[in-house]
Amino acid sequence: MLLVTAESCTAGRVIHLLSEIPGSGSCLDAGYVVYSPAAKQRLLGVHEYTIDTFNLTSEEVAREMAIGALHDSDAAVAISNTGLAGPDGVDGIPAGTVCFGWGFRYQGELVIFSRTERFFGGREDVQLAAAVYSLTNIPLFHARLLRGERG
Repeated sequence: MLLVTAESCTAGRVIHLLSEIPGSGSCLDAGYVVYSPAAKQRLLGVHEYTIDTFNLTSEEVAREMAIGALHDSDAAVAISNTGLAGPDGVDGIPAGTVCFGWGFRYQGELVIFSRTERFFGGREDVQLAAAVYSLTNIPLFHARLLRGERG
């Protein structure tokens, strides 16, 4: 199964963790690191309306990031995240808040799951926890996909 990542908050840590596993190159297609709104729009097709309406730290943006990564890839699975590693919150959103997307190509369609979590600690702690969370939840959402669940 080929994987693509679209990372903001984790700054490439998801794909970095995977790359440390010998032979993982056969399962990795690409990794996007997109911090700015403009990069999310330009590289992944996130809509300006979505950012303006829901905020950069939102499941809606994470979902569009996963969709954009899958559209630009032959991968079957996409992981995306956007959030605030800290040290401060922004727009009333507390530091450590991370929104995730998991996208799957399945029977000719794209199926996207999303969640929001909050992690505690310094920036590096939040980034690592979010990266691990992204990876460890692939089996959960894949199983839900196979059971016919959506979103």
